[in-house]
Amino acid sequence: MELTSLKLVNYRNYADLKLDFSDGVNVFLGENAQGKTNLLESIYVLALTRSHRTSSDKELIRWHEKEATISGRVKKNISETPLSLHFSNKGKRARVNHLEQSKLSQYIGQLNVILFAPEDLELVKGAPSVRRRFIDMEFGQMNPLYLYNTTQYRRILKERNAYLKRLQMKQTTDTVFLDVLTEQLVDVGAQVILARQAFTERLQAAAQPIHAEIANQLEQLTLIYQTSVDFESGDELATVKLAFEQALKKQQAREIMQGSTLVGPHRDDLQFIVNDNDVAIFGSQGQQRTTALAVKLAEIDLMQQETGEYPILLLDDVLSELDANRQTHLLLAIQDKVQTFITSPTLSDVARQLIHTPKIFHVQQGNITLEK
Repeated sequence: MELTSLKLVNYRNYADLKLDFSDGVNVFLGENAQGKTNLLESIYVLALTRSHRTSSDKELIRWHEKEATISGRVKKNISETPLSLHFSNKGKRARVNHLEQSKLSQYIGQLNVILFAPEDLELVKGAPSVRRRFIDMEFGQMNPLYLYNTTQYRRILKERNAYLKRLQMKQTTDTVFLDVLTEQLVDVGAQVILARQAFTERLQAAAQPIHAEIANQLEQLTLIYQTSVDFESGDELATVKLAFEQALKKQQAREIMQGSTLVGPHRDDLQFIVNDNDVAIFGSQGQQRTTALAVKLAEIDLMQQETGEYPILLLDDVLSELDANRQTHLLLAIQDKVQTFITSPTLSDVARQLIHTPKIFHVQQGNITLEK
């Protein structure tokens, strides 16, 4: 998979920008606050219809403008497909091959990206919500059914929480409708749980050898999917549904008292274990960085296995956060394998030695020039 070109109109600090890219490594050099991260963000948004930096689409629109457009061309095998996203106060519209998509879920997956930024250390040591979002965003690109089920789960969860709040406030005493919502939540939630468990197992299989190599074979990485529903890996869907239903029934009185659903995928977590220790709690910063890097690199191969195409890799100012050993492993892993976009104030000697014929752009106050 390759992004051959990108066009931005009134996006962030770019009024009108058109760029053509190399199928290898594209590097954007410049000082902070010049617009480098905005460029990578726009590629991420083009792929996933949402930003990793803000939940407000209005912030993506250039100051004093009312609408913005991101468009690009994606090459798969020998064919190219134009994609575009249009943002305005009426919402966002997505087009594939100039045809508007009725649902964003039909659009996601046309362009697959993996983002690695300094804040991705939070994947290891941050809140559980960070890791849940990681699973949902990454696996959602690979698996349309999972993306659909998580969307449905959030919708039913919102409705169930609203009804629990009504019961809490004694605006109703009817629990029959709660039972209906519980059944719907269980049906979809059990599928989400099983899919996450399977994703965790495949991600671990891909990440373990990468992690061991970076750690000079001295450490072993294990990933554990932690769920509030009691089941075993390999259990059938019906078994997980029953366990989820029983867990909800056990908590029903507390849920009514608190006005919130206390059990389910929305409260699950992903744990990283290195040599039998939770790396988020007991790991050094170096171990946390190695874990995050191994997981991100593992995604590249996992996404290729799931979709048949390598994703596009976005490295946002991450090289300066890695020592020479980790830089070397990262750059060797992606060399001649995936199209990569890198932002950095400068390129280290290690990077210049390992990156083959990069296409280098210089960014200054939203102006971009190609290095000759």
